[in-house]
Amino acid sequence: MNRNSYDSDISTWSPQGRLHQIEYAMEAVKQGSAAVGLRSNTHSVLVALNRQSGDLASFQKKLIRIDKHMGIAIAGLTSDARVLSTFMRGEAMKSAFVYGRPLPVQRIAAALGDKAQVNTQRYGRRPYGVGLLIAGVDEAGPHLYEVSPSGNYFDYYAISIGARAQSAKTYLERHFEAFALAPLDDLIVHGLRALRDTLQQDKELSASNCSVGYVGKDENWTVLEGESLQRHLDILNAEAPAPAAPAGGDDVAPMETDA
Repeated sequence: MNRNSYDSDISTWSPQGRLHQIEYAMEAVKQGSAAVGLRSNTHSVLVALNRQSGDLASFQKKLIRIDKHMGIAIAGLTSDARVLSTFMRGEAMKSAFVYGRPLPVQRIAAALGDKAQVNTQRYGRRPYGVGLLIAGVDEAGPHLYEVSPSGNYFDYYAISIGARAQSAKTYLERHFEAFALAPLDDLIVHGLRALRDTLQQDKELSASNCSVGYVGKDENWTVLEGESLQRHLDILNAEAPAPAAPAGGDDVAPMETDA
């Protein structure tokens, strides 16, 4: 029997022990436009490539504020991201009202993982087709988490998701040892360099097609766009152009349904 006999619902396992609907959701993340996250000892930074659905459309935002100490970047289905961001904001408000403190970042990452995992085991549901990068700061310091449609979540020093994410990961793996002590401006430029490596050869980063969000121990969640981001792009553009990334398995066209 072909795989279509085993992908009609989430609770059907294939003979190879695979849940095809989860794989489809993971593929939706891979086809979304890229997002990069990295952190130092004082800050956590998210850099995202904004999507333009057409020449007459404005750029859709990829960074979402959750609370003053936390924000997310998305890759995949925007509608699913709105559902999950609303859930995260509700959890943040509960923590503030009940406990009188900001929601710990690890706790919301675990709650998101649990919420995503429930959709992988109940008949009639489907996995969320979106991947999230969570940047936040709490009493333990800055954090960076990735949450996938399978329900897995991991803490990272640096990570990228979305189309051609492997090119950005290669850059991050080469330079992550310098991130811990890097000042905020240097950390942002590192993120922009990694994001630039995910672009197609005929594309360039600009103040309209990318956004930067950061949060620090003494700084609330802040998004840099437009003129406030241009200073960092000028530093990036003053450098020698990066070599074109080799074609890889994840070099696919981003989905039109992505933000």
